[in-house]
Amino acid sequence: MYQMTAKVRLSEADHTKKITFPGIVNYFQDCSIFQSEALGVGFEHLERQKAAWVLNAWQIVVERYPMIGEEIMVSTWATGFHGIYGNRNFKMCDREGNILAWANSVWVYMDLVKGHPIRPDSREIELYGSEEALPFSFAPRKITLPTASVKCDSIPVRRSDIDPNEHVNNCHYIQMALEVLPESFTFRQVRVEYKRSARRGDVIYPLMAAEAGRAVIMLCDQEEQPYAIVELV
Repeated sequence: MYQMTAKVRLSEADHTKKITFPGIVNYFQDCSIFQSEALGVGFEHLERQKAAWVLNAWQIVVERYPMIGEEIMVSTWATGFHGIYGNRNFKMCDREGNILAWANSVWVYMDLVKGHPIRPDSREIELYGSEEALPFSFAPRKITLPTASVKCDSIPVRRSDIDPNEHVNNCHYIQMALEVLPESFTFRQVRVEYKRSARRGDVIYPLMAAEAGRAVIMLCDQEEQPYAIVELV
């Protein structure tokens, strides 16, 4: 398990003086990167291998949004490896150890030269190890699509959306979905299924459906083929 401590910053909060949902997601992403770097299998290692762990799906649940200045501890650990897939859990706790948010995620190990999934190196698996998963019910990787949806305003991919892997940052898809979501819609859980990478110069065409406490936002290309599917409940 890898752990990091922090205080919620002003730049991570909204008008409620609490951390935003993307703020929580960014802590989870950062924690996983820091673990990889600490183990010696971070960016430089993956560049030499011409490979990458690509996020395929995750389920994120928020129990409470911490306030500006509140101390938090973020943890992450691998829970298992199966062929081309790796599973990873996350949690964010307050100073008393109460869980503020948690997540389950599925990753795919990609050969960046051939452009298809491969089995990860056995050394990487050994370094990450495998620990017991969180004692929660995990949703399936695939998101059930609605039967009907409405088109929303298009969103051009900005320079600030691009991450070190030269595609849209995983969290930014969620931010795009939240911009489309009606302000009155409240949610506790977000699931994301990543289909393919959007890059600089692409334009995102959102399709949204809201039904009985569930909203699904498909972030698509002009032909309505999705880059990512976001479900909020």
